[in-house]
Amino acid sequence: MKQAALFFSLMLSATVFLSLQPAPYLADEDKPVAEVLEQLGDEPAKHQPDTTVEGISAERGRALVLTGFADKPNGGRTGKQSKHFVCTSCHNVQKDDPDLSVSDPQARLLYARDRGLPFLQGTALYGAVNRTSFYNGDYEKKYGSLVTKARSDLREAIQLCAVECSQGRALEPWEMESVLAYLWTIQLKMGDLNLSEKEYKQINAALAGGKGKEAASRLIKSRYLQAAPATFAEPPKDRREGYADITGDPANGKLVYELSCLHCHEKERYSFFNLDHARTTFRHLEHHFPRYTRYSVYQVARYGASPIPGKKAYMPNYTLEKMSHQQLEDLRAYVEEMGE
Repeated sequence: MKQAALFFSLMLSATVFLSLQPAPYLADEDKPVAEVLEQLGDEPAKHQPDTTVEGISAERGRALVLTGFADKPNGGRTGKQSKHFVCTSCHNVQKDDPDLSVSDPQARLLYARDRGLPFLQGTALYGAVNRTSFYNGDYEKKYGSLVTKARSDLREAIQLCAVECSQGRALEPWEMESVLAYLWTIQLKMGDLNLSEKEYKQINAALAGGKGKEAASRLIKSRYLQAAPATFAEPPKDRREGYADITGDPANGKLVYELSCLHCHEKERYSFFNLDHARTTFRHLEHHFPRYTRYSVYQVARYGASPIPGKKAYMPNYTLEKMSHQQLEDLRAYVEEMGE
């Protein structure tokens, strides 16, 4: 009887002891990727917002990103950051790729269609804080030495975008830190990485047991791009013939027109050049497709458009990762079909 009582007492003590221990950290679909990586031993990202800056606010950052305005910390409202663009002119603030580990413009187009998103030149701001490099690849051809600091520093990348890409003013310290605070609210979650149940088990075993942490970290990082590639491309050598050996699909071209072209040009939202569904509009575009003018889709899609006197607004080019040659031919096929 005494032995049974002693055994019961020991079991009760063990149960109480275990109940007082912190539960092991486990990853699920809602866990932030950065948080899980830190638990696996990664260093925190350098671009955490500086909360000592007076006036920092994720809500102010959200307003700056979406509208270009924000309430000042001491009252009043800022002037618009840019007279021409807001961040969402070129960047989505939602996930806009079905597989974050690859750059597939057609998969991205269909994903945008299914979720009611625009098909844009820029990489999504969703998950930007999880990346380690910015203005990658051929953007050096466009911005030269300006990308040197921006590639490894998100603050510098944001400032470069504010001044050069948006043709606007530089952000004040409280504005910059507020934008960063907002971007951390749209960081990647584990559920964005398309992990299998087996892979979750591997990651959680590493978190709970302390073994296999490096392998678990590598697995997570393999599921999203740390740096979005950017490859500049040329228009077709023969603009009358188009890109060689590619047949355009007008149904797919309709998606490109409506989710990309109209995003900026419908009712001159971000451009002085209006686009709509009028037959005359499509005939105008069809006429200029093979030409060397600022109205040639080949020209502006691959080279972009420069600001003109009195209007600093311009069109950024599409890299191959954001619009393929096939999609450009699809767009041409749709324009020609609608112009008949």
